[in-house]
Amino acid sequence: MTDDEVLLGSALIVVLAVGSQILASKLRVPALILLLPAGFAAGALADVIHPDKLLGTPDFSALVSLSVAVILYDAGLGLNLRNLAGHTRWIVGRLLVLGVLLTSLVTAALAPAMFDMPLRVAALLGVILVVSGPTVVGPLLEYVGPTDKVRRILIWEGTLTDPIGGILGALTFHAVATTHRVDVGAGHQLGQFGISMAVGLVGGAVGTALLWLTLRTLRLGETLGTLAQLATVVTVSAGCDIARDDTGLIAAIVTGLAVTNIRGFDMPARRPFFETLVQLIIGLLFVSISSTVTPASLVPVLLPAFALIAVLVLVVRPLVAFAATSRSGLPLGERAFIGWMAPRGIVAAATASAFAAGLVQRGEDGASKIIPVTFLVIVGTVLVYALTAAPVARRLGVVKPAGTRLLLVGGEPWVVDMGRVLRSAGLDVLMWAGVDEERERIRDAGIELAKGDLLATATNPGARLEGVTAVFLATDDDDFNALASVVVQGNVEGPVYRVGPPHESHGVVAPYTGGDILFGRSLVRHVLAARYEQGARFLVQPASAPLPPDHDTLFVVRADRRLEPVTENQRITPQEGDSVVLLGSVPSGR
Repeated sequence: MTDDEVLLGSALIVVLAVGSQILASKLRVPALILLLPAGFAAGALADVIHPDKLLGTPDFSALVSLSVAVILYDAGLGLNLRNLAGHTRWIVGRLLVLGVLLTSLVTAALAPAMFDMPLRVAALLGVILVVSGPTVVGPLLEYVGPTDKVRRILIWEGTLTDPIGGILGALTFHAVATTHRVDVGAGHQLGQFGISMAVGLVGGAVGTALLWLTLRTLRLGETLGTLAQLATVVTVSAGCDIARDDTGLIAAIVTGLAVTNIRGFDMPARRPFFETLVQLIIGLLFVSISSTVTPASLVPVLLPAFALIAVLVLVVRPLVAFAATSRSGLPLGERAFIGWMAPRGIVAAATASAFAAGLVQRGEDGASKIIPVTFLVIVGTVLVYALTAAPVARRLGVVKPAGTRLLLVGGEPWVVDMGRVLRSAGLDVLMWAGVDEERERIRDAGIELAKGDLLATATNPGARLEGVTAVFLATDDDDFNALASVVVQGNVEGPVYRVGPPHESHGVVAPYTGGDILFGRSLVRHVLAARYEQGARFLVQPASAPLPPDHDTLFVVRADRRLEPVTENQRITPQEGDSVVLLGSVPSGR
């Protein structure tokens, strides 16, 4: 290809990757639904976008492997082992074992007849299709909004199947490529699997040590810390793949797990560049890989692929889920929803691209069908679950209750009373305070007290304050409120607000940074506290009722229990059926 063609092809891939994700966000659909058709259409219309022509097959396969390692490292950062305890750990383990075994065996048994391929190639297709992945499961779950327990189980399963599927795919590929058989002896295969795991674990330990040096000892800032993470993951993953194929995926996810679970890592609270990079990599990979699928390659496998999708969705996944969750204590609705969520994602596409190319070069019969079948299974499963997951979740009763779940930080008397009134308005209120006296005050008010160290949880890379949809920071330390508003933002599903500092404040950071200011410029923290001490109280009344004199509107509670505060930047207009939370003097005799 000429230089101009390389530039044009590279630009088209970037434009399609970014444009598809932007459009998907506006349409509120998983980006994968648009990325795969966009890459497929572009590949059918223009040769310049084909990655094997831009880079060459070996170079593209190596780039895919390193890119997936970065994605899995980022996924590992979101897996806090403290959230995987008790029945959750047991369920995830059984889902992994049963899912891998049943999916690979059923696919390997059906594929020879469906796609006219040898059993050894069908076995490779089977292990490719066991993987799911957080890049597709996560967006679907965010769209559906299931309960936190269900979300946690599915995210852990989706993330951990990726390296397992990659390793099994590599072992099967080598068995087929070197011996033209799948069965090289159970002991031999187990030994090979153990060696791969050992190499990956050693790589993960090296990666963890390097990040401890750069992030903990050298205490690099956000920018250099992000660069250090990227360099470490790429280096360790590449080194492991050189030592033994596809072990870099294990090293990457082990490193991410270690960083997020070992106490003491000095990780940046926000990783906007790294998150942006991962999002871009996902888009580039999906567009590039789908562009290699031609319309001519899809036609012979189209109907059999639909039949395979039906078996995987309607038979295999429900059997795996119900077997894995038996005697787990999960309600029937949650068990059924777990059985209705197993989309395939980027790792399936990446492993299919890498392994199929090698078998095609060796002239293996049926190997050319692996990529189009995988492409159709990815598209089919994502479409099925994207279109049906939300109504199924509602029908099964596993959607989180509507409304705001508020985390209110602070323990002053007026803050606790405000939390009590918000709870009386029908909101789910959770409070946190650091002083024992304030924590006791919260308990005495009958309000749920958040467990553990709030900031330690909130600053964990990739951690989520699960179930919390809004945070109000109202301690008597304005600098704490300002700093916490920066730290917590991004780890909460909704907005973060703080009470305003006193006018002409000389705090270190409070006047200058962080968080939307609650209640406007007039009702700053010390004014609220003073008015409460002078007898003002919070009250709730229907929005249709006349506003009492000398009362300020602080919140509007919508009919669906969503809480909208009055802030420095916005005034809220109540609607019919809403309630308002006011602050004002209490008439004598009340």
